[in-house]
Amino acid sequence: MPTDGTIFGMPPERGRWVLVILGMIINLCLGSIYSWSVFVGPLTEYFTGTLGQAVTANDVLMPFSVFLAFFAIAMPLTGKYIESLGPRNVTIIGGVLTGLGWLLASTVTSVQMLYLVYGVIGGVGVGIAYGVPVAVAARWFPDRRGLAVGLTLLGFGFSAFLTANIAGYLIALYGVMDTFRIFGIAFVVLILLLALPIRFPASGWKPSGWTPPVPKAGGEVCECDRGAMLRTPTFYGLWACFFIGCLAGLMAISIAKPVGTEVGIEAGLATVLVGFFAIFNGGGRPVFGSLTDRITPRNTALVSFVLIALASAALWLVPGIPVYIVAFAILWGCLGGWLAIAPTATGSYFGTCDYPRCYGLVFLAYGAGAIAGPQLAGLIKTTTGNYMGVFPYVLALSLIGLVIGWVLMKPPSAKRA
Repeated sequence: MPTDGTIFGMPPERGRWVLVILGMIINLCLGSIYSWSVFVGPLTEYFTGTLGQAVTANDVLMPFSVFLAFFAIAMPLTGKYIESLGPRNVTIIGGVLTGLGWLLASTVTSVQMLYLVYGVIGGVGVGIAYGVPVAVAARWFPDRRGLAVGLTLLGFGFSAFLTANIAGYLIALYGVMDTFRIFGIAFVVLILLLALPIRFPASGWKPSGWTPPVPKAGGEVCECDRGAMLRTPTFYGLWACFFIGCLAGLMAISIAKPVGTEVGIEAGLATVLVGFFAIFNGGGRPVFGSLTDRITPRNTALVSFVLIALASAALWLVPGIPVYIVAFAILWGCLGGWLAIAPTATGSYFGTCDYPRCYGLVFLAYGAGAIAGPQLAGLIKTTTGNYMGVFPYVLALSLIGLVIGWVLMKPPSAKRA
């Protein structure tokens, strides 16, 4: 590790962008969970045809839910260790566990074992590593925090576009179990190497020539710990808005293909469009992150809810193929957007002195949305017979989000915290 303050031999104002790129690639590996739908069919065939076990597609979808649940649980529990162990060591631990989850998945002989080794071990690994690049970007970029965090998270959102295609190719060539093994080895090696240069800036560092903006009266940046954050209404407003944004977005991810077939798109093209939507999920992160820097987290949140409301209303009132493509691109993009708005807002509202633990608590909203969104979609499908009945509820939630964001997503007073 350099001791002269440089990053890869460059001044930190330039070298810090390399850390963003490293974080982006790490998240590209971690975000491979979004390619799980590619594994569902081959795994179902493997368990039924090769092992002679009676499993359904729903059984094989369960590891996705277990993974996301443990991802969300591990994320807030890891925050304090990023400070005590350092970002490099925490990334290595998370990367090894992530790769181990994929490797062990290649050895399972029942779908229940897959829940444990892939869902629990892999999910915990991603939960441990995920917060590190975000915290590093937030610390190195006090001047352009939204853009840096959004670019770092671009890899996670864009991952499905790349890893789903790689997985499909490898499954056709080597089979599903060998694909798990290849992914596992690749993730361990890549994340370990990429983690080595990752570090926080020295205490008190700020970019050359940058002066922190003078806060408006009553709108001071509140450098507070997690306990102080919990005493502010801003936290609850941010958490509720993040939950609604994730619920809408993860619901869209879980039902993108069946809704496409419901509006008349051929199944093969609907699969291709899922990869197309992933581009918007990835691109939404730097776009909304940069927007957060320019017009504040609160106003960016309101923009996202207006877009979600318009997309949902269009799908509900005038369903059709063009509307489906545009609306789902918006919904996936807004999910990516919230995964930049929330971490940026956490740093902007509550400071960076206890950032990993603070954002870890905020991130529980993602886990809640990940569980509630697909389950709500399934319930509505069972009740109404199709997925189009989902969108009036998403419209209503987005309007609730508008109200909550307008009322509560305001910078907390330093005195209050």
